[in-house]
Formats: sequence, structure tokens, C-alpha cells
Amino acid sequence: MDMFRPPEAALDEEISGELIAALHKQREAQRQAPLPAWEVRADRLRRLRALVMENRASIAAAIDRDFSHRPPAETDLLEVFPSTGGIDHALRHGKKWMKPRRRRTGLWFRPARSILLPQPLGVIGIIVPWNYPLFLAVGPLTGALAAGNRAMLKLSELTPEFAAHFATLIRTYFDPAEVTVVNGDANVARAFSGLPFDHLLFTGSTRVGRDVMHAASANLTPVTLELGGKSPAIIGANADFDAAVTSILRGKLFNAGQTCIAPDYVLLPKGDETRFIDTARAVFNRLYPASRQFQDYASIITERHHNRLLSLIDDAAQAGAAVHSLAADDQAAGGRRLAPVLLTGVTDDMTVMQEEIFGPVLPVMSYASLDEAIAYVNAHPRPLALYMFDRDRASVDRMVTQTVAGGVTVNDTLLHIAQDDLPFGGAGGSGMGVYHGKDGFDTFSKLKPVVYQSRLNGMWLVQPPYGKRFRQMMRIMIR
Repeated sequence: MDMFRPPEAALDEEISGELIAALHKQREAQRQAPLPAWEVRADRLRRLRALVMENRASIAAAIDRDFSHRPPAETDLLEVFPSTGGIDHALRHGKKWMKPRRRRTGLWFRPARSILLPQPLGVIGIIVPWNYPLFLAVGPLTGALAAGNRAMLKLSELTPEFAAHFATLIRTYFDPAEVTVVNGDANVARAFSGLPFDHLLFTGSTRVGRDVMHAASANLTPVTLELGGKSPAIIGANADFDAAVTSILRGKLFNAGQTCIAPDYVLLPKGDETRFIDTARAVFNRLYPASRQFQDYASIITERHHNRLLSLIDDAAQAGAAVHSLAADDQAAGGRRLAPVLLTGVTDDMTVMQEEIFGPVLPVMSYASLDEAIAYVNAHPRPLALYMFDRDRASVDRMVTQTVAGGVTVNDTLLHIAQDDLPFGGAGGSGMGVYHGKDGFDTFSKLKPVVYQSRLNGMWLVQPPYGKRFRQMMRIMIR
């Protein structure tokens, strides 16, 4: 469902009233305890961890039902593991993040001292997408709670089983004045994005991100937008070719390609296209053998999304692209499971090269020189992720330093998102702002500058009346 489609009638006042009441409840609770002690924050983080671990199986089952099929192993690896890892990182380091941070005081103002005081912003709004509903709820929530905030989460209507279950779990483990979950359709999403939060984090498409930012602007609510885009995987001339193809296929086919940082297209040296196709086919049939009948391979979230992917393939084929299925002829995926497809001979005027694919369809393009590959990446909107495969350090450094992307993994895919001490975020059309670890703590905090004046100070030398003494001081100070 398009969360920002124009409603047929005016926004339901009852929906808005309930959301505002929930926000006011959290805001009033925050006023009563504006700077929670670390013990309070740590308790909330531990309860969040317990929520995930004590309900791990039922969470995976709910997500599996929403997708029609998603392997519990992928939920463990891609959602539970990074969720608990992020919480553990915050528990280890959060007390230090809270401490005032010393800053240098200008020479002419000493012996005054300067600090940055991390202070909770208040109530954080988090809009969660459907593709990784647990991790993309728990990850931002971890940063918000570590920073001492309250939080309201709007879950996707495309994962109703998980949304209902997670809402019940949040009510079990948290007071509504601490954390609350909001579920509902497009009207609810629109109303939620227009609430006067102290910060709003949205994860989703670039198109909807513009609407969220527009809605938030009415309240001057600061936003963090984690969007998408077309993330390239570049195979260099000196890459370990087989390892590169394996990494690209692995990163592309987790969750059947429904990952915001999945490789969206491949750039490789001219003449290596057939080698890539043959290697990719062998890799796929090793990772997903026919004997397991696609049981380790996720379904596409809805029939509409499935049909969209088929349309992208058909549109490219009709425009002259060659379609290469990686599955054996007798290896039918079935249902909404779409066997992976490579496309060669693609051009920029094809729809598949104009929008984020978000599925197991991978265009393969070639380049004559690394300069040409860099120029191609830079001629398009800045991606959320970039992957460079090469054993030559100079080539890697050129690609990394001469392109702009939200994050980079060298000689593998996806790994940068799992590093708790690295910020995660986009650039340009792929997003703004960051979170994860200390960077998430800072995003959800007001780093308040504070100057403590000394009892003995020289401010009397530059105060009115502006006479001879003042002019002498200015000659010394301004040089």
C-alpha cells in the first residue's frame, strides 16, 4: 500500500487524536524525568533484548507467515543477530557515551571551560519498513533508548502478523510511556509522519521519503531518512573473480534481494559477462541446491511486488536485454518465490536501470576501464552502498575515494551495516543522517554546548564603556 496516496476523505480525526494522546503521554513522562540515569536506560535496553531473545521463534514464525515463506535461519542471521549485537554494544558503551565531552575553550576566554552535554531529545518517531521488520525496528529503538528517549514506532501494514505480534510484545515488556507501537493503514502512516516528534527516523523508498520529510517539515521535526537506490558492485581487473561472484550472489539473494543495500547492478571488465553468468549459475546451485526445493530462499513479500519484478524483466527483454535464469529448468521456485535472473545488454532507458530493483534480478554491465566505471557511478544518484572487488589496493582506493556512497564494503557485500561502531546512512537520494552505535546515540541526543565561566576572568577588559582600554585590547586580540 502506498502510505502517502491521497485519501478519498479527510484524515480520520479519531486516528489523529489517538496518536496525539500517545505522544503527549510520552512527552509528559519525559518532562518528569528529562535526563534518565544510565541504570534506567540499561534496564530498558535489557528488556528490549529479552523481548527479542525470549520470543525469537514466534517472531520468526510471524515474519515467515507475512512473507508466505522466509527461512527462520535468515531471520536469525539478518535480524536477531544484528539486533542483539547492537543492544549489547550499547550496553557496553552507553554509560561512556552519556558523559559530558570536554571541548577546547578559546585562548581569550580561559580559564572558562567548555563541554558538550548529551541530552535526550524527548520522543522519537520511528517508521519501520516491511523487508526487515524486526531489525529495522530494534536498531533505531536501541539508539533512542540508549540516548534516554521515549519512542513511538509505526510498523508496516505489509507485515501484519509481525506488526500485531510485536505490538503485543512491546506492551508486555514496556510501559506505553516508554515505548509504544502504532499499527494501521496508509491514513495512520500519514498521520504518524505529521506528529510533532523531537526526531523522526524513516526507512523506506526515496519517493516516500520525500513525502515523510514534507510532512515532518510542518513541525520543523528533524529527520533521518534511510532510503535506497541502485547500489553497484564493481569487479576490478585484479579481483578474485569466483570469490567476488559468490559474495555478490550471497548479498543479492539474502531475503530474495529485498534488502536496501543489496547489490543492484554489477560492473565488470568487458568480455567477462559470460564468465560471470556461468560462475553465478554454479554459485546459485551450490547455495540453493535443487534437493532443498528452495526452502532456504525467501518469497517476495506480496503478489504486487512479485508482479512488479516480472514486469521489470519483461520490459528489459522487450527492449533488447538478454535474460539468464540461474535456476535449473527443473528447479521451479513456486508461489511468490522468484528464481534469480541476470540481465545483460541493459541500457539506462530501461525501467530496471531507472529504479531500485528490490528483488532477485541483477543487471550485469561491462566497462572498458576503471575510469569509465567510476564515471558511470558518479553520473547517477548516490547509492546507499557500494561494493568494490579487487586485490589491487590502488584500484580499490580510487573507487572508494572518487565516488560517494552511503557506505562501502570492499571484497564482500553488506558487511558495513553490521558494524556497530560504524554509522549507517545514505547520501543524497539514498538518505540523510546516520544511526547505529555511538552515532545513533548522538543522532537521538541534543549535544548541548555549555561554557562554565571562572570566577576570575577577563571579560571586564572588553565591556563598555569602549574607551582606551578597549581599543588596546582589540589591537591585541585582532591581528
